[in-house]
Amino acid sequence: METRSTSRSTWMNWRDVGVGALVGIVAAVAMAVFAMIAGATYRGTGFFTPLYHIASAVIDPKMMMDSMEAAMDDDAFLLSIGPASIGIILHLATGAFWGALFGLTVGITRLHGVVGLIIGVVYGLAVMLAMSFLALPIIASVFGGGTPVSDMPRLAGWGTFTIEHAIFGLVLGLWPLLRRSVVTESQHGTELTAQR
Repeated sequence: METRSTSRSTWMNWRDVGVGALVGIVAAVAMAVFAMIAGATYRGTGFFTPLYHIASAVIDPKMMMDSMEAAMDDDAFLLSIGPASIGIILHLATGAFWGALFGLTVGITRLHGVVGLIIGVVYGLAVMLAMSFLALPIIASVFGGGTPVSDMPRLAGWGTFTIEHAIFGLVLGLWPLLRRSVVTESQHGTELTAQR
């Protein structure tokens, strides 16, 4: 009986990791939409520039610079499919990775309800710190992205970068918030079975 319960718990954790990765992709899309709108409006750097900025981790940052220059000349929507595609793939993969880790946390702690939503936002901000001070400098060093990558938070604007990651965490946190009803129903079902 204990082995069966342990195996079910392990399966549930892996399922939560998978769901977390999918939610992480959705959260990364929401984050990217905000970054792109910010780039086209108050940042004045160009709508697709955030994608080119991410892509500059592995390719020449020329497209990012071209996009920013075009935005200064009133063309905020300069599109180059190749670099934009690389940027979105890298961004979604990163979102899936951080989402999977969040999913593991949700699975192990059985996180749910409003607390889950709050933890999601805090987690998003923790991801920002980890990316800013650990991951991005290492990525810049390993792949030769240089300052555009290692200094991404400052170049994107710390305020904007913080909001982006808060949005990422908020979307992640919606999952345990909505999960509350599932957990409550599951507990209710267990109680009914025990009464029989």
